[in-house]
Amino acid sequence: MKNGKNLTIRDIAEAAGVSAATVSLVLNGKGDISGVTRAKVLEAVASLNYVPRTSKSTAEPGETFRFLKIAKHGHTVNRDHSGFISDYIDGMSAEATRRNYTLEVVSFEGQPISSVAESLAGSPISGVVALGTELTEGDIRLIQGLGYPTVFIDTFFDVIDANFVDMNNEDAVFKVLSRFHQQGFRRIGFVASHVETTNFKLRRDAFFKNMARLCLTADETDVLSVESTYDGAYSDTRQLLADGLDLAECYFCTNDIIAYGFIRALREHGLKIPEDVSIIGFDNLPQSATMDPGLTTIEVSKRKIGYLAVTILDDLINSSEPQPAVKILVGADLVLRGSHEKVAQRSRSRASKHEIRAE
Repeated sequence: MKNGKNLTIRDIAEAAGVSAATVSLVLNGKGDISGVTRAKVLEAVASLNYVPRTSKSTAEPGETFRFLKIAKHGHTVNRDHSGFISDYIDGMSAEATRRNYTLEVVSFEGQPISSVAESLAGSPISGVVALGTELTEGDIRLIQGLGYPTVFIDTFFDVIDANFVDMNNEDAVFKVLSRFHQQGFRRIGFVASHVETTNFKLRRDAFFKNMARLCLTADETDVLSVESTYDGAYSDTRQLLADGLDLAECYFCTNDIIAYGFIRALREHGLKIPEDVSIIGFDNLPQSATMDPGLTTIEVSKRKIGYLAVTILDDLINSSEPQPAVKILVGADLVLRGSHEKVAQRSRSRASKHEIRAE
């Protein structure tokens, strides 16, 4: 079977049940093609991993990059996270301006990826940066297959031949767990989310891997699963507490929004932070610094990620030969505030309770 790079337009036409001319028109955004036919062609492109044969880009300084802000379901890309999206855009904009490109921002909320792909076909742009937070592997392949120099940010796939810039989740989670460990915590919980995003999965995997690395036991009963919005995390945590949840000494929350909802539910249940439960989040959203106590959390430079995405695009455009996929992970810092502090008496009490339960 041919791989994506060896396929031709005729192969796509056969798979979609249309003519080669129709495939060409769809991929170039031309012609009066129905939405149904366009969708069939784009689905064939995605399923066959088709990569158009392109020559070196002739883009010159002064042309345009397009940033695709994609919210497929809005459980992670929403108003609560507008701060970190703005940071990405700031990093991209500054570097695009320095390199004499124009940055164009286009938002898609609740639309199928085929609509995103259709909007790109034939666009007079030099390259694309796509927010990959809520994208699946299939979505990545579809956008990549349109033939534009493309970089995906805020997501990461090891085995896809595409360019990614993401935070180093394993390194970040190790810093969280190491901090808890240094303070003497042994029963460390994790507030995960059942919402499917790649970074959530990577943080969950990193939690178990780093617990083992630190010679700590990860108890499945201390791994909670909640919705990823503030209201959803709050509601789900309230239900867990009402059902008699036996709390761990401390929790790493998948992101700050989840931590905010989690903390609110704990407080309404009569618990204090950090006197009863210690918390660390992820993202360092602005509210984390103004809470009482402030939320200890992971800070990743979103501006650095945006800068790197534009740098990669410019290199792809100006290269004289095809380039291998670039996959960059940006390191993180742990921002220490009051929410993670250890209260010795509470800690001993919880540890004893856990030991009794385990016997």
